[in-house]
Amino acid sequence: MEDKLSARSRLVLQAVIDNYIATAEPVSSQTILRTGRLHVSSATIRNVMAELEEIGYLTHPHVSAGRVPTPLGLRFYVESLLEVRDLEDPLRSRLERAIVAQAGQSFDEILKAASRALSAISRQAVVVAVPDRQEYTVYRRMEFILLQPGVVLVVFVSNQGEVQNRVIEVEEEINQNELDSFSGYLNNLLVNLTLKKIKAKLISELALEKAKVDKLINRALRLGGQALAAEAGDRVLVEGHNRLMDAPGFVDARKLKQAFNAFENKSTLIRLLEKSMAAPGVQVFIGADNPLSMEMEGVTAIMASYGGEHLPLGALGVIGPMHMDYMKVIPVVDYTAQLISSILESS
Repeated sequence: MEDKLSARSRLVLQAVIDNYIATAEPVSSQTILRTGRLHVSSATIRNVMAELEEIGYLTHPHVSAGRVPTPLGLRFYVESLLEVRDLEDPLRSRLERAIVAQAGQSFDEILKAASRALSAISRQAVVVAVPDRQEYTVYRRMEFILLQPGVVLVVFVSNQGEVQNRVIEVEEEINQNELDSFSGYLNNLLVNLTLKKIKAKLISELALEKAKVDKLINRALRLGGQALAAEAGDRVLVEGHNRLMDAPGFVDARKLKQAFNAFENKSTLIRLLEKSMAAPGVQVFIGADNPLSMEMEGVTAIMASYGGEHLPLGALGVIGPMHMDYMKVIPVVDYTAQLISSILESS
């Protein structure tokens, strides 16, 4: 379709969409003429707008004399007309102050700070996939404390100083001296591994120990495996979804209800986040290619994955009306994901 658009058609389409983003209102030929970007008559602009409507890039809402872009037109605008610039220094600094300042905190706190900052800057709703801790948390030590017969407190301490506690029940009789021995053995075996790798290591070591008679090691490995048996799975953070109430395109009560239902139904958001992790870089979902399109009419999602380029840990992004400021939001989402990735890499 791109080769069908003349330079004039591109200019008119860009002028319509730029004005629509700024006002959220239908755009007339007179409005385009007043911008001074095209030195042609109002009639010529009307003809070009009619042609753009014929190929599906613009449409007439109701009986308005003006036109608005379709999802197809917005897709062309994002992919072929929009010149995304580097994020401005003040916004970079604002994100860095909000996110990098949390670098010594838990990863959950870092993601919460990122979602708040991203929502405040974009003035849109934000969703973030919080990955399973097993994928990224590196542990320094594991301690066992006997609370009462048959009940043991397990204390995990990460390399970042984060402490997690878990209470487990054990069937066999065990004393604190034995638990201390178990801790010493497991900490030597499992130091500087993620929980996911610790689990794999324990399974591997247990298989080797089956043929041996060292009951102490066998008990230590089984207790370690029990302590790691129940980790929480993926979660979704949502920030600022009330901002949709302020968006001109969501004054309709039906659309608002659709939007809030979608935010409550996390499975819908998970589909979007999973799709966002399928490719590196920023992705813009508009119209039919948006996993939210069935549940949320008239929205755009601008998403980016974070973590490793070939093995991302999660994704984050902005959800808002289709007339959102793409030139501003795309680099903000991109830089937020980069900051989180760099924190993960350094830790």
